[in-house]
Formats: sequence, structure tokens, C-alpha cells
Amino acid sequence: MSKKRVLVTGAGGFIGHHLTNYLKNEDFWVKGVDIKHPEYEPTAADEFELLDLRRWENCLLAVRDVDQIYNLAANMGGIGFIETHKAEIVHDNILINMHMLEAARQNNIEKYFYTSSACIYPMYKQKSSDVIPLKEEDAYPADAEDGYGWEKLYTERACRHYFEDYGLKTYAVRFHNIFGPLGTYDGGREKSPAAICRKIALAKKEDEIEVWGDGNQTRSYCFIDDCVEGIYRLMQSEYHQPLNLGQDRLISINQLVDIVAKIAGKKIKKQYDLSKPQGVRGRNSDNTRLSKILNWEPQISLEEGLEKTYRWIYTQLAKNGKIQGG
Repeated sequence: MSKKRVLVTGAGGFIGHHLTNYLKNEDFWVKGVDIKHPEYEPTAADEFELLDLRRWENCLLAVRDVDQIYNLAANMGGIGFIETHKAEIVHDNILINMHMLEAARQNNIEKYFYTSSACIYPMYKQKSSDVIPLKEEDAYPADAEDGYGWEKLYTERACRHYFEDYGLKTYAVRFHNIFGPLGTYDGGREKSPAAICRKIALAKKEDEIEVWGDGNQTRSYCFIDDCVEGIYRLMQSEYHQPLNLGQDRLISINQLVDIVAKIAGKKIKKQYDLSKPQGVRGRNSDNTRLSKILNWEPQISLEEGLEKTYRWIYTQLAKNGKIQGG
């Protein structure tokens, strides 16, 4: 029996690269597509193509001879990036997503996976740091994060329409702050765990780092290994509505800094910059439906995930000559 052939778009990015490794370990034949190769280690994909999926003809090339699609390709980054590049993000991602959906339909793809985001949830439900965990049905009445959140919510709907009208088996997860090794940690697109790990790795034994906002804003964070396992488990199901994928442990940015400082063995003070983007006041995942649908929840603790992430970022910085004397 021949192996199932799957396409991972965005395979040069953080989650796409880890997903490629996971699917290879599950004995799939994997084709990776992106506009760039993975940054920190070679891809494990059986075949890797550099294609710009904003272009229709490239989407048709990408989906040839595959059975399933994991569409992770997107123009995105941390809060600093998504708050300052809204037109670019909406333009690029809507083109990628609509072209990929239609290419999947035309090529009779068995299963189509789409990565949405917790940024689709209404701003009016995220005004308190002690936020009520967000259930999937809380997405409506809609008031998504401007730009990035709206294009994610729109594409969720498009996936639903393609499933209902054409029978394309679509799947969608709403990521809640995925982090881990082999992800961007500088340059402006990094997420908060990576940024904090970088700042503390570069700090002295007793030092001060800049924190965006007042540090009391809250989030939940999910380690990358749990993320890719959750993706795979969902694709084995018959559940075709958007599903939260994240941890349900709510912590503040201040607490995140303290955890990383403890891992690093450093005494770190916080210098708050209230002028910097900080996103919603609080956001957490309600995992009731995730647990029921998949009979599973993320298993890796925040401390274990941050330990691995910090060690990897520290090693990268040391290798690049950014850290002197340990």
C-alpha cells in the first residue's frame, strides 16, 4: 500500500516545519511549499518547492499529486507586526487562502486543513486580564482583531462554505499562542515567549528588560509539540467546525518573564513601555470541546516548553556571537 501524499504549505515556517517532521514520523510522503526554506535546520520533506501562493498558478502547481493539504502558509508575526502591517497581511493571506481552497476543490483533495487564530475572538470579550476562557461559539457576534483577525475569521467561513457546497472536507483550528524551538526570536515578527527568552538570554545575571505594556495582560501558551499532535488528531476526525487548540492555563506577561528568568537563573527587573502594542487585555482557551472531540488535550507544561525554548534561543544567540562569557 503506497503512502498517503500530503502537502504542507508554509513548510519553511515555524509550525509548518515542525508539522512536516511530525507527518514524516507518521509515515506520510510530504511535499513542503513556501517562499523560503526553513531557517534553522533542513526540511524533512520528501520534496520542497519555493512557490509564492499568492499566485493562482502556483497553487495549482503545489496541489498536484497530493491527497491531503495542511495549509499553514500565511504572512504573519507577533503583535508588533500584525498591528502595523494590516493591509499587507489581509491582501496576502486572503489571496493564499482562497486560491488554495479552490485549487483543493478542483483537484478533489480528500482533506483540507486551515490554521485560524484566537485573534478571531471578539475584542469585547477580552477587556479584562482575568478573562473568561473563550468557547468556540463566542466568535459571534463578530468583532475580530483588526486586519489579521478578520481575514482569519473570513477564511473560516470560506472553509465552511466549501465543505457545505462542494463536499471538500475542511478542518480548522484556532491557535492560542504557539511557541517553541526553531521559531523566529528576533527581527520584529517574534511572539512574546521568544522575545522574552531572547531579552533574558542577552541580559546580565542581574539586569532589567523592556516589557511591552504594563505586564498585566494575560494569555495562554501552547508548546509546539502539542500543537502539531493536535493538528494531526483533528485531521483523523470527522469534525469540520473551528476548534480551539491551545493550553487553558492563563498567565500574565509579568509571570511569563518571571518563569523565564528562573529558568535562566537570573534576577530580572521589568521596564514597562506603555507605548508599545500589547493586543487585547486578556485571552484564554476553553478546551471543553477540544477534549471532547479529540479525547485529548495539550500535555506539555509551560515551564517544560519554556525551558526547551530558552535553551534553544540561548544557543542560537551564543552561536551568533551575541552572548559573551555565558
